[in-house]
Amino acid sequence: MELEHAMKLGMNLINFGPGATAESLRRSAVLAETLGLHFVMIADHVAITPDVSGRYPAPFYDPFVTLAWLAGETKRVELGTTVIVLPYRNPIHTARLTANIDQISGGRFIFGVGIGWAQQEFAAVGADYHKRGAVTDEWLEAIKTLWTQQPASYEGRHIAFQDIDPAPMPVRSPHPPIWVGGASSAALRRTVKYGDGWHPMRIRVDWLRDAGLPALRETAERLERPVPALCPRIRLGLTDSPLPEDTRLAGEGSVDQVRSDLAALEELGAEYVLLDTWGDDLADTTLYERTFAQYSTVAERIADLPHETVR
Repeated sequence: MELEHAMKLGMNLINFGPGATAESLRRSAVLAETLGLHFVMIADHVAITPDVSGRYPAPFYDPFVTLAWLAGETKRVELGTTVIVLPYRNPIHTARLTANIDQISGGRFIFGVGIGWAQQEFAAVGADYHKRGAVTDEWLEAIKTLWTQQPASYEGRHIAFQDIDPAPMPVRSPHPPIWVGGASSAALRRTVKYGDGWHPMRIRVDWLRDAGLPALRETAERLERPVPALCPRIRLGLTDSPLPEDTRLAGEGSVDQVRSDLAALEELGAEYVLLDTWGDDLADTTLYERTFAQYSTVAERIADLPHETVR
């Protein structure tokens, strides 16, 4: 059974590690568009401190610079962040960068955000790790103000500004989609209050069905707000033989298992699903042909996406 095309599939670009180059990023984005995938996304870190480099080693390509460049290398795919570490970035500068990318790309930008986890990185950039949740909430309010008001003014506990002209404004109306990462109660509240989509990562389908989504719906009901769209990032790891069902993550296993996962996610209402081949192995940053083959298998044998000749 082939997937319907209402659910959009995307590629996570590996922008870090020994194999990451400008050409590998360009090839990946062009391949995604060629295969008929709907969007590409990219990770974020500013200071590659020891706690960061243990997971995401240098070189680390900046997400905003890279997406602005890829806007000119692609024509159709949406371009997003998975996720920007928001609380250590200035919200005025972030609003301008993101609005610029949305303008340059013709309204293709998706703003995925998170609160961050690397304490050494926060210390290196002079940000308060322990206040990152509250700061993220305020930054989202400020950025929405800068995206939608001209001139823009905002008064908060951590930042205040008056009569800023934020032009150019984003193309998307009322603003680029905001996806919020995380699965804690605070993350779900942030998603419902400030986000357009929930962006949980490396999940199991049964957990999402039995725990994650019910908690999201309960939070939305309590706050009397709409339930945000489901937009997960899952681990893409195709294997020749099926994996045990009780241990594998969504997206891992045989072609049939991954096809079943994507069908289940669509049945649960997922609007976007980001596929991520990064498996915590540095070899994954260098074996691009293997990575490209996995995405080609998804496009041709699992999702049956209409695609072009690879450029």
